[in-house]
Amino acid sequence: MTQTLRLGIAGLGTVGASVLRMVARRAQALTAATGRTIAVSAVSARDRNRNRGVDLASVQWFDDPVALARSGEIDVFVELMGGSEGAAKDAVEAALAAGKHVVTANKALLAHHGAALARSAEEHGVTLAYEASVAGGIPVIKAIREGLAGNEVSRVYGILNGTCNYILSRMEAEGLTFEACLKDAQALGYAEADPTFDVEGFDTAHKLAILTSLAFGVEIDAEGVSVEGISAIQPLDLTMADELGYRIKLLGVAQATAEGIEQRVHPTMVPKASAIAQVMGVTNAVTVDADAVGELTLIGPGAGGEATASAVVADIADVALSSSAPGLARPTFGRPVSGLAAPRRVEMQRHEGGYYIRLTVHDRTGVAAGVATRMAEANISIESIVQRRSAKAASSDPQGLSGQPVPLVLITYAATEGNVRKALSAIDRDGLLAEAPQLIRIERD
Repeated sequence: MTQTLRLGIAGLGTVGASVLRMVARRAQALTAATGRTIAVSAVSARDRNRNRGVDLASVQWFDDPVALARSGEIDVFVELMGGSEGAAKDAVEAALAAGKHVVTANKALLAHHGAALARSAEEHGVTLAYEASVAGGIPVIKAIREGLAGNEVSRVYGILNGTCNYILSRMEAEGLTFEACLKDAQALGYAEADPTFDVEGFDTAHKLAILTSLAFGVEIDAEGVSVEGISAIQPLDLTMADELGYRIKLLGVAQATAEGIEQRVHPTMVPKASAIAQVMGVTNAVTVDADAVGELTLIGPGAGGEATASAVVADIADVALSSSAPGLARPTFGRPVSGLAAPRRVEMQRHEGGYYIRLTVHDRTGVAAGVATRMAEANISIESIVQRRSAKAASSDPQGLSGQPVPLVLITYAATEGNVRKALSAIDRDGLLAEAPQLIRIERD
């Protein structure tokens, strides 16, 4: 039996405490699987007195996570503090420089500094592992980097934020507003007091940037992700989606095109028959389109202490194996950093696909014809058009001459984002709109 693999854990919140308990609970199984005893030797956290369900009396305590990262008492630094800067970044950099393996769940850190950290890991001959940074307990990093090594990936997309999926699921099922569902999500602990990072799509964008690097062998480019959140989605949009055979999800999509890699996060209509449309509540899902396997979808818990700890402990087990036999270690992003291609950004204006467009127009003769004309001028073909008037309005004004605002819903065939935006600008200039339009992309297959 080789020597014990000593862990130093920085951050003992929900995930960190779950890792402590899982390492203790699965000690014998981990030893059997890796050939090494795995034990927590030291920790760092803000509160020494909090009960975490594990006896830490024999564990060394560090007030400074950077000091823990450099300590000679650990072999693996497990970073569970979060944040792209500050203590998390300083501690991970210190651990790598000191020749320590690093396991992290920090998607923001990787999205902004992944290449530099991976380069440092290579230079010091250690592992930087991050399975828990994307989709919680779903082993999507290993699936793409290792399981699909023989495949050429054309697209990777998914539901990567449980908060948004919970809100959209509740809105659809119960006809509630975004604001009401967000309040419930906060009460249940699914959303933060300041939910902006989740509901405006930034959390998903960080995770997508990591998946893009793995799937397409390019440098992480978090700044190249086009991001829209779900706060503008209204119950009517979910009702219309249902009637048209779709369901609305916040998706992160990375797709190879002739011009480069599209990276986009936005509310998306997906066919109700698709696997990803069935994913409700706080669950996450990732779909990979590849040449050999076709379409592969992984579904599971995207957050939570135990689910995320599962991914962290899996990485720890991999480090235990690879550190005993260095030839088993894998490059951080599937290939050496020097082999990652520079990303070629595809601007959102060049995206091409179907669109759901909800216009709030003045209820008067000729409006629908005016909208159709502007769409045609922008080379946009309309698949269907639905004008919604309340029963009261229809009975009191059967000819539609009141001029009151009513929704007009269009579904387009494939069109470019630029042309759609051009048509909407022309419609606005014509004075046909009573409020800003709603635009949702459609992923048909």
